Amino acid sequence: MTITLRKKIAIYLVSLLLFSIFFLYLKHQIGNDSTISEWLINYEGGFTKRGIIGQIAIYFSRLFDQNLRWILFIMQVIACSIYFILIYNFLKNVNYNRILILAIFTPIFVLYPVAEIEVLARKEILVFTLYLLYLLIPNNYFLKYFSFIIFYILSVLIWEPVVFFAPLFLAIEVIENKIESVNFKLIFIIFKFLPGLLIAGYIAINPIAGDNHEIMSSVLKNEFGETCYMSCALLKSKSTIFQQFQGNFHKYSLEIFIRYFLIILIGFGPIFILLKNSILKNKNLLFFNKFNNLLFPTILTLLPVILLFAMGYDWGRWVNISYVFTFIFYFYLLNKKYLIIENKMNSNFIMTLNKKLFIFVFILFCFGWNPKTVITGDVASFPGYRIPYKTISYFIRGHF
Repeated sequence: MTITLRKKIAIYLVSLLLFSIFFLYLKHQIGNDSTISEWLINYEGGFTKRGIIGQIAIYFSRLFDQNLRWILFIMQVIACSIYFILIYNFLKNVNYNRILILAIFTPIFVLYPVAEIEVLARKEILVFTLYLLYLLIPNNYFLKYFSFIIFYILSVLIWEPVVFFAPLFLAIEVIENKIESVNFKLIFIIFKFLPGLLIAGYIAINPIAGDNHEIMSSVLKNEFGETCYMSCALLKSKSTIFQQFQGNFHKYSLEIFIRYFLIILIGFGPIFILLKNSILKNKNLLFFNKFNNLLFPTILTLLPVILLFAMGYDWGRWVNISYVFTFIFYFYLLNKKYLIIENKMNSNFIMTLNKKLFIFVFILFCFGWNPKTVITGDVASFPGYRIPYKTISYFIRGHF
């Protein structure tokens, strides 16, 4: 990557971080969405899903005698800051081309939570950050083995739907450990997923009891002046994936399926092109040796995510999460030089556009649209305009 582009990406990420902090500050003044309610979940009434972060926040609130909302805000700012730093670290040594640039600036990646502030600082950002930190660990087999167990358990305790991305994580392990057949080493690798998967299974079949939920809600209300609402209130649900699918079924329509097909096709387009034109250096690796490029095997590893779409209606958010993990997967392999980008990609029409036309395509593609958070929302327009406009508008008018 040239110094000029590296600086531009750094400025872009710093700008998004500053906008994130600003919007988070405003959200904490109001406190009426899941950015806050999800982080309030805790273990005061007993073990429950997604409670570990809220319990840590309560500990620090009591330790330093500080407002719980303020502690959550600081934790979210720290999480966002580390995440953006790690993303930049991932990108700083890349030898870029136009497709790579579009893959970085696509509106379903780092721009998305700032454009759709309902998604801003949701708990998946902690899972992204933990996984990026795990991937930085030196290639010491036993160190990485036990680090993964810790990462996966923590991730499940923070946001249990991370289990749907297990095949993608396993794919990286197969590549990194040069697994060419079903052998003891592969079985040993699979075993490190089991503690996290068992915890996720326990969480799925043991939602918090009503009395325990009442205790948790009472602690939040009486000690911290916080209401258990939205994500926090939904903890009592005992519905299965199929029941959740049934509950959302009335929201589905042909229009929605077509819209999200196009959102995925267009938003993932650059990274799909990269995957289609990339091959692993080791062509004998298990699973991957059946394919001529990385596109189809990567899509196969993401198939369990369909269950996530069936469970909830935050489809724009699911697209963003899926893209982030796909991005990490591809760019990790690229940085570690496990793959080769084939020369045939140079003939892609994006690569052959003249400079002015490419700039036009870049602006329109990267800053001209983004999916809304929930399934019923239409595609939003021009986040590249809306984000600074909302900020400036607030300073002038005192509101959006």
